[in-house]
Amino acid sequence: MTRAFDTMAGEDEEGTSTVAVAVAGETHQLQIPISRVKKIMKLDQDINKINSEALHLIASSTELFLELLAEKSAQVALEKKRKTIKLEHLRVAVKRHQPTSDFLLDSLPMPSQPSDRSPKVQSRPRSSTDKPLPSGTRRIEAFFQKYT
Repeated sequence: MTRAFDTMAGEDEEGTSTVAVAVAGETHQLQIPISRVKKIMKLDQDINKINSEALHLIASSTELFLELLAEKSAQVALEKKRKTIKLEHLRVAVKRHQPTSDFLLDSLPMPSQPSDRSPKVQSRPRSSTDKPLPSGTRRIEAFFQKYT
């Protein structure tokens, strides 16, 4: 069985490119900026060119993955009778999902330890580089930093 994919590219008010894809007559508007996904993919030195279909597939997969993380984190927050999702809820959700835990858990920052001091008095936040990384890997925060 084959599916027909039609893509429509455009720009929104902020100047970021968006892609709408029609799959079997249904249109899906991506929420993730395609240009940002492309920049992240180009960080890999082995990647020279990116096919638009591959770019869309990666962006769609990323959206689905983030949606899964958000849903699982929300479930954990509700179990703990909280309305706000915190890092600890995300960590629990990742731990419960073994495939995600295998690659993501080490990249998530450790939750801050509660202390008796007020937040204004606390010292500088802990660096996420406390733990040495295996060779050839980077922390996930590096992907979301602005480049000049």
